[in-house]
Amino acid sequence: MNENFFSDKYPEGLPATVDVDKYKSVVDVFNQSVKKYADRPAFTALGQTLSYGDVDRLSADFAAYLQNNTGLQKGDRIAVQLPNLLQYPIVVFGAMRAGLIVVNTNPLYTEREMEHQFNDSGAKALVVLAQMAGKAGRVVPKTQIENVIVTQAGDMCSPLKRTIVNFVIKNIRKEVEPFTIPGHVKLLDALKAGTKTNYTPVEVAPEDISVLQYTGGTTGVAKGAMLTNRNIVANMCQAHPLFMMGLNKSGKDEGSKVVIAPLPLYHIYAFTVNCMVLMETGNHNVLIPNPRDLPGFIKELKNWDFNAFLGLNTLFVGLCNNEDFRELDFSHLQLTISGGMALTKAAADRWADVTGCEVSEGYGMTETSPIASFNPPGHTQLGTIGMPVSNTLCKVIDEEGNDLPLGEAGELCVKGPQVMKGYWQRPEATAETITEDGWLKTGDMAVILENGYMKIVDRKKDMIIVSGFNVYPNEIEDVVASHPDIVECAAVGIPDEVSGEQVKIFAVSNNPALTAKEVTDFCRERLTAYKVPKLVEFREDLPKTNVGKILRRELRDEETA
Repeated sequence: MNENFFSDKYPEGLPATVDVDKYKSVVDVFNQSVKKYADRPAFTALGQTLSYGDVDRLSADFAAYLQNNTGLQKGDRIAVQLPNLLQYPIVVFGAMRAGLIVVNTNPLYTEREMEHQFNDSGAKALVVLAQMAGKAGRVVPKTQIENVIVTQAGDMCSPLKRTIVNFVIKNIRKEVEPFTIPGHVKLLDALKAGTKTNYTPVEVAPEDISVLQYTGGTTGVAKGAMLTNRNIVANMCQAHPLFMMGLNKSGKDEGSKVVIAPLPLYHIYAFTVNCMVLMETGNHNVLIPNPRDLPGFIKELKNWDFNAFLGLNTLFVGLCNNEDFRELDFSHLQLTISGGMALTKAAADRWADVTGCEVSEGYGMTETSPIASFNPPGHTQLGTIGMPVSNTLCKVIDEEGNDLPLGEAGELCVKGPQVMKGYWQRPEATAETITEDGWLKTGDMAVILENGYMKIVDRKKDMIIVSGFNVYPNEIEDVVASHPDIVECAAVGIPDEVSGEQVKIFAVSNNPALTAKEVTDFCRERLTAYKVPKLVEFREDLPKTNVGKILRRELRDEETA
């Protein structure tokens, strides 16, 4: 397969190449957008809306505070541990405007995970939500962090609502444990101090690191992917025409589109889409701080004639099983995007049936900033991850690194301007992942089809080998998830004396009467014998990352233990 294979496969209106050097940096994109769309709504959370002009002003105040009150210098790392609140874009873009490198940190991290990430990144500052400040207070003394800024959930609301929200969270819900962090500063005080000093723009180069984005750590110690300004800006430019195919069919500026953002902005998928692509085009992000609170989530959705929705498989399933969600008005919904984990056909079909909007699935990873491929809206092929985004090459290789022909499964490799600079302070891990000629080995097993679309058959490490046959959990899960009584499921391999491994299914069912035999009989009608699960275990729920990705490894570890 030659490097020009994909160039003539793109549908009309979708370019094979775009200008990925249109902007010099993330801050360059930000500066142009906040001026162009100053009066448009940018972000809404907890009933409060900030315009692009508001975000410009507040982030400049935060940048000024960092420059004049902390001793931080260009290139220093600042950890940001915030959920989807208005504080997130203010803090992140303020830090970037001050020349700092953002270290996105999951608010649900354990103290051990926080300590590792803070020390590994060498973070010198931390912005943390009050609910997590107790853990931070115990971790910070073990790190190099010298500046801690604490914010409460309601801080960006109006004074009256701020008082009510913060009081309820602290005194009624009891979500804020007492904490001791000597010298910490309240975010509102930091912003106020910033207004009394001047923000000085910092010269940032395309190859400067913008974000240290840590991988989930499900395969060992979490590593920081060094994403440069060019990586993130390139991925934004690559994604732009795809999103416009779904959201802006006239090709003209139709004004602000309302986009529902339940996925955490600290995750690179949501950051690139919500904070970059949708900002560049002047759209309105409605942030959902806690998507697991389905009643609260759906109550918020009732307030909006939303045009786009970002989600993933487990969220689609949970919402579609909710009667109140099914009664919402979806007449304005034009674009639904799925990423972060494999989309099952059952979930996609159900979403389309409930909302009338097809799901466009993308594929990527932290190391690709994150989008590597995408199903073009209006040209979606369910069961595939679409085609490589513009300016991107893909191939599959065998165990020896040899290129494989179309239709054969091998490890997917990606090459493009969105591929990370490498892993932070881990040259050996970088060399194992990125070849000398720039190909990123994804660790995913894929097949490239003749029409240019690609199909992930599974994670290399998750593959189950039954009597010498490769069994891919995604295929099993797709079948099991299509059973009308199954809400979600996970397939793992368990040791077997005869066949080496056997398939076991962990399932969540909405029918207490469903039996394991009924599940295996259902699979037997749809799968080759060696792929049929030999064991089925029903559970109330399955272990997941904070993004909602099911943790097969945790289930597999339980079995081996």
